[in-house]
Amino acid sequence: MNLMLRLLSLILLCNLFIFTSCKKSVPPPAPVLPVPTDRQLVWHEMEQYAFVHFTTNTFTDKEWGFGDESESVFNPTAMDVTQWTKTIKAAGLKGLVLTCKHHDGFCLWPSQYTEHSVKNSPYKGGKGNVVDEVEKACRVDDLKFGVYLSPWDRNRADYGSPSYVEYYRNQLKELFAAHKPVFEMWFDGANGGDGFYGGANEKRKIDGKTYYDWPTTLNLVREMEPNVIFFSDAGPDIRWCGNESGYVNETNWNTITADTLYAGKSGIQDLLGTGNENGTSWIPAEVDVSIRPGWFYHAKEDSLVKTPQQLFDIYLSSVGRGANLILNIPPDRRGLINEIDVAALQGWKKLIDGYFKTNLALNKLATASSFRGNSVDYNPSMVTDGDKDTYWATNDEEKTGNLVIDLGSPKLISFVTIQEYIKLGQRVKSFSVEIVREGKWVTVAKGTTIGYKRILKIFPTEAQNIRIVISDSKACPVISNVEVY
Repeated sequence: MNLMLRLLSLILLCNLFIFTSCKKSVPPPAPVLPVPTDRQLVWHEMEQYAFVHFTTNTFTDKEWGFGDESESVFNPTAMDVTQWTKTIKAAGLKGLVLTCKHHDGFCLWPSQYTEHSVKNSPYKGGKGNVVDEVEKACRVDDLKFGVYLSPWDRNRADYGSPSYVEYYRNQLKELFAAHKPVFEMWFDGANGGDGFYGGANEKRKIDGKTYYDWPTTLNLVREMEPNVIFFSDAGPDIRWCGNESGYVNETNWNTITADTLYAGKSGIQDLLGTGNENGTSWIPAEVDVSIRPGWFYHAKEDSLVKTPQQLFDIYLSSVGRGANLILNIPPDRRGLINEIDVAALQGWKKLIDGYFKTNLALNKLATASSFRGNSVDYNPSMVTDGDKDTYWATNDEEKTGNLVIDLGSPKLISFVTIQEYIKLGQRVKSFSVEIVREGKWVTVAKGTTIGYKRILKIFPTEAQNIRIVISDSKACPVISNVEVY
């Protein structure tokens, strides 16, 4: 008996040695360039965060202030930034980007470079610093903090001249010296037009591609905050999705060629919303949308706040298509997120938590048409192990393949989530989700790109086995995660 046990042990050891040796001899797939930077990977994992628009516009009932507003109009009656951060945190958002200065030029911090700021308002007797207060509240509630500083300034007399660019950079230095870390710097394409401009009351035009000398400006910021993510229409780190309606296109490549993104170019919005399969840079899309029709609070829009279901649909068409969502939540004239907005956010979070409470695929048996070198490192169980750093992959010559996940017993399913291992690039061009019905595999959902995350909503149906079919890919598919709800 002892001899038999010794022989079995010897056989197991030999098999383990062979298996381990084989495993180590199979290299990972070569990356499909371009690939995300480390800071972009961190950004992808945030998935969703808040935008907060709050300035003189809140009190003048405007969307774009003209720049001639008196500082005295900024006078919230019950300001509580901790109510903002706690509301945002409770909604499941992971950060907050604050409009430190909008197009009207009014600064929410006591900038030494202008009198058009909170220091000359009634708020806290001119001693307030909204930027500082919000950042500190974010740290307490474990939210990442970001800043919006409008390049356009309808208050400044020198807007359009070189001295204004120096002014803009000085204010960036102020903000980034005083606030660290800053996860995102947000600036948009609204540049030039009519304004107060120190009393000139005229229309001014600038060349958006050259006036700000963005490479120099962004390098200045990067030196102060190495891990900041820059958002603008064309990046350089993340791009606009091409609309403010709450969606990115169903085909969503994280890759794009930045020099094709010029305002006025034919098809620019579709290009922003889709990206480019053969783009030369990794510049993923961010979906910016407001919980209200406007970006600033207006009492007349209290009845038009998006419902929890509308917000959930936006979640599916943004995060669910591989983009990040920045949801604008504007405080009212009291300096509070309005109760109507709070209720909508709470209802939205309840929907997300309800639908995505239990991953039915976690640690369930997964099989595949093949896996890379028959190595345990790339076997199909890697998609159900709950570890984002493991993945199923095929051999280099195989650009198609399928995964089957056995849920153990028939379950009612409504959503399937798929993620690529984007450290090795974005690959999948076409895929489908299938279940067995009357003894045959039938398609219940299909798509083109996957990227960081793809959530597919299917008509609620009962199934035990889920098959993911990769029908086309730029290179061997590399899938890190599949979830079923």
